[in-house]
Amino acid sequence: MDAWGPLAPRFGKPAAVRRLLALDGGGIRGIITLQVLLELETQLRASMRRGPDFRLCDAFDYIAGTSTGAIIAAGLARGKSVEELIGFYRETGPLMFDKRCLLARYKSLYRNEPLAEQLRVVFGAETDLSPQHLRSLLLVVTRNASTDSAWPVSSNPLAKYNDVARKDCNLKIPLWQLVRASTAAPIFFPPEVLPWDDSDPAKTFLFQDGGMTPYNNPAFLLYRMATLPEYRLRWATGEDALMLVSVGTGTAPAIDGDVANPGRNIGSTLMDLPSSLMSGSKADQDISCRMVGRCVHGAPIDRELGDLIPRDEREERVPLDRGLGRAFLYARYDADLTPAGLQKLGLGGLDPARVASLDAIDALDEMSHVGKAVAREIRVSDFGALVGPTA
Repeated sequence: MDAWGPLAPRFGKPAAVRRLLALDGGGIRGIITLQVLLELETQLRASMRRGPDFRLCDAFDYIAGTSTGAIIAAGLARGKSVEELIGFYRETGPLMFDKRCLLARYKSLYRNEPLAEQLRVVFGAETDLSPQHLRSLLLVVTRNASTDSAWPVSSNPLAKYNDVARKDCNLKIPLWQLVRASTAAPIFFPPEVLPWDDSDPAKTFLFQDGGMTPYNNPAFLLYRMATLPEYRLRWATGEDALMLVSVGTGTAPAIDGDVANPGRNIGSTLMDLPSSLMSGSKADQDISCRMVGRCVHGAPIDRELGDLIPRDEREERVPLDRGLGRAFLYARYDADLTPAGLQKLGLGGLDPARVASLDAIDALDEMSHVGKAVAREIRVSDFGALVGPTA
């Protein structure tokens, strides 16, 4: 039987256009991502002339996510609507960050059992990465703490380590457990133990949050895994053949005027570490995408680089029908969660500290307002013919 199984009509043959979707990590701020995706789903449904059963997995061929982005990506690849996932976050948010008793917090701030149980319910205890369980390709980024390396685990059945004849085939890993591994942020949650091969104890590994790798924003990684021949998909590149949409959970630089205070303890420093790593890695992936791809939307990176959107000698945007030879079309949607950034979004009344928190479950409404403000920037016409009918 074809390795693609029920996905063979879609992926077992070349396609003129392929579409990629990459989702950042960021804790409960995933609700910001979801509001952006809701608008994207709405506009694509209209652009592609689809009915109410349309899902983002019908438009995007390959969906990647890290940490909270992995939860969303897995849900989308399973065929869930964005509204369903928003409901999941609102109902499960308090369980995601269910605090341990005081004496147990030396291990982690939050318990993993409530989230693990909800993931089993939503994705199914027996669901794995096999093609019959997904409606699009899926990439989940986690960190193998046992080998001190990033592990991007894909559902691509052609990939070297996805051969079903292997005892350690990636496709056999339960989806809920892989997502749990991607969300196991150090300090916040305990790590996840995953046996990759039940017959070989040496292949049981300890996993931590994918945000602790360079791929908290998995956008450029996703492009590589879709196009490099070593990953065996070999999708065509070009501005008329490939598009990549990247959605963030908000950028919240921690400007610490008290950093040199000798009274600052190790605990407070460690608490800032996940956020610092995620912020730096997401920016690097974004810059790589704008250099190799053709950026059609994105906020300025800094005052030196600007937004890297191609412009002519009159500083006007180069029209899409004038090809520039880039590898793909690229759009980045994210929020600046600083006071100035919120003011620019028309949300100056929000508390930046609350909407920037990775675990503020009581700030979901404020975070939703941020996501809706960013969603107003979406124009699917930015992708021209690449948002036509699906293959």
